[in-house]
Amino acid sequence: MALDTARRGAGPPRGGGGGTAALNRAGREAPPRKGAEFWWWVFMRVSGIVLVFLVIGHVLIMHVFGGGIERVNFQFVAVRWKSPFRRTWDWLVLVLAIIHGINGLRVIALDYIRPTGIRIAVSWSFYIIGTVLVALGSVIVFTFNPCRWPGIHC
Repeated sequence: MALDTARRGAGPPRGGGGGTAALNRAGREAPPRKGAEFWWWVFMRVSGIVLVFLVIGHVLIMHVFGGGIERVNFQFVAVRWKSPFRRTWDWLVLVLAIIHGINGLRVIALDYIRPTGIRIAVSWSFYIIGTVLVALGSVIVFTFNPCRWPGIHC
């Protein structure tokens, strides 16, 4: 029995599936499904670009313009965080940086930790630590009230 290679192509199978790729209705290889790893990959690229602008803006505003680092104290933060825009900006830096960093650690763990059980345990520890850090940071950013501190008069 001869193989008909002219119709499906004589090259190696695409997708690295060893010839077990799913075929669509037309008999051609279906494109790979966009699973969670694909969306994490997209998130890393987008969050990295957004973080560059957010962090550069943060550093310029907090440490370069308007008097430099000498002016940054409790009162400066209290005045700065009266603006919902500034709180949101700082919260986005916090959340994106934590999630971006935790996902980067997860990818490194996937690359270097071979035993499945240990890899899952390490990944879950990253998820738990990231969730706790985002929760604590969010509570601090959104419930901060300088009037509750001694010596501060609002």
